[in-house]
Amino acid sequence: MEKKGFKGLLVWQRAKDLAVRIYKMSNKGLLGKDFGLRDQIRRCAVSISSNLAEGDERDTNKDAVRFFIFLKIRWPNYVPSSR
Repeated sequence: MEKKGFKGLLVWQRAKDLAVRIYKMSNKGLLGKDFGLRDQIRRCAVSISSNLAEGDERDTNKDAVRFFIFLKIRWPNYVPSSR
C-alpha cells in the first residue's frame, strides 16, 4: 500500500485552503494596515497545516500522535472528531 502522507489528509487540505484564504483576506481593510495582528493571524492559520505535516514526518507513531493531539486541543472546531 502506498503511503499518501499528510497531503492525502482531508484536514490538511482544508487547513491549507484556510491559510490561503486568510492570507488573501488579511490584505484588505483595516487588518491590512495592522501588520502585527495580520501577521499573528497568518502564522496561526499556517500552524494548523504545519503541525499536521510535522506530525506525519515523525519517526514513531507515538511521537506523531502527540502532534495530532496538540492540534486537536488547539483547534477543536476545525479538526474533525473520530466519532
